[in-house]
Amino acid sequence: MKKKKNLPLYEHIEITGIAAEGKAITRIDDMVLFVPYCVPGDIVDIQVTRKKHSFMEGRVERIVKPSPVRCEPVCKHYGECGGCKWQILPYEEQLRHKQQQIVDNLTRIGKVELPEISPILGSKHIYEYRNKLEFTCSDRKWLSWDVIRAAGGMENVDNSYGLGFHIPNCFDKVLDIRECHLMPEINNRIRNTVRDFARQHGITFYNEHAHEGQLRTLILRSNHKGEIMLIVVWADDPYMPLMAHLQEQFPEIISLLYVVNRKFNDTIGDQEVHVYAGQDHIMEQMENLQFKVGPKSFYQTNTEQAYELYKVAREFAGLTGNELVFDLYTGTGTIANFVAHQARQVIGIEYVPEAIEDAKINAQINKLDNTLFFAGDMKDILNEDFIAQYGHPDVIITDPPRAGMHEDVINTILFAEPQRIVYVSCNPATQARDLSMLDCKYRVVKVQPVDMFPHTHHVENVVLLEKR
Repeated sequence: MKKKKNLPLYEHIEITGIAAEGKAITRIDDMVLFVPYCVPGDIVDIQVTRKKHSFMEGRVERIVKPSPVRCEPVCKHYGECGGCKWQILPYEEQLRHKQQQIVDNLTRIGKVELPEISPILGSKHIYEYRNKLEFTCSDRKWLSWDVIRAAGGMENVDNSYGLGFHIPNCFDKVLDIRECHLMPEINNRIRNTVRDFARQHGITFYNEHAHEGQLRTLILRSNHKGEIMLIVVWADDPYMPLMAHLQEQFPEIISLLYVVNRKFNDTIGDQEVHVYAGQDHIMEQMENLQFKVGPKSFYQTNTEQAYELYKVAREFAGLTGNELVFDLYTGTGTIANFVAHQARQVIGIEYVPEAIEDAKINAQINKLDNTLFFAGDMKDILNEDFIAQYGHPDVIITDPPRAGMHEDVINTILFAEPQRIVYVSCNPATQARDLSMLDCKYRVVKVQPVDMFPHTHHVENVVLLEKR
């Protein structure tokens, strides 16, 4: 049996900065030490939990002296659920660190000539800004050691009926959430009503190990009008009195759906969705455009800030009405449809077939006859033959996943030689990598960071490239 290392406890250590993934950082004897749930200026005692040759990881045992910039978190679940880690950092400081993240990635990884980077666009709302949340049902809720100790032992604690978020990196541990400030208050009332009703009527929650139990997940979506879609995911035949109760209690739910998922994993992309009451979708609006959002649709989770992001992308595209535009990684065609009125034609490409069907429907709803959409792997569809058939684009808008663009896609873009490229990214590190590959033919003209997710380290960035 391998002997467990005795890892050190460091006392009275000052936190000096923010590192990747939103963790705080300090140095001990020239070795980097990463610590969550801290802010620069905190004086803390740190218990090392992992030690490698070049870095260490640890947890805070005691806050000796809080930083002058530290603020109180709003959520009572802070520090346990793993989300909204930057609640203890004032929003202005969050934006400053995100701006610096963009600068660091573009300069250190991209190594391309840059213009002055525009100040980050902050989110108008820093709480209740999401339009979608998913909660997991578990027959056993996760409890911290502090809770167990306070109760005098596990035997004195009721750990049944957990309904909330997964503990980070633990598929089978669910923190029971009583309040969440990411969506309007009604999401708390719906979730807590489901838990209370299930407990009163003996509806069992799912066990990930035994694959037993009735209720698996709740998915809530809302639109700008406050209308709600609720998807109740069952592991077995649904208990209809719960569905009836939800319909009666919450008139805001205009789309009440259910799924029976008997698979071992909890994804519903390949499962049939049943309408219990109302319609099978909700509608979202952006300017004069309507977007149909179904239970499986992708839609930016911060609606208001998505509008600001898309306005930046449209402005950077510089459309006059005569351009052929390629919208790569188009999703449900939100950007494609958003810019279509200012373009001659827009062609959207996306990997997920269902998303492309949504894109076509949204184009029809908005009476857009100058859009074409294609489903398939980007590197397979976007090639020289495709360009020969549909024409060389004047503008390319690309919004890839966090992994960035495949090298084959970048090479095809270089072959196509559009006058302008608008690169929207949710990961400035992979964006910087891709910019360095495009640098041979394109120069960066504008950079606009946009904050879509307050209280997290995530940041969006829009870059305009012009042909040299």
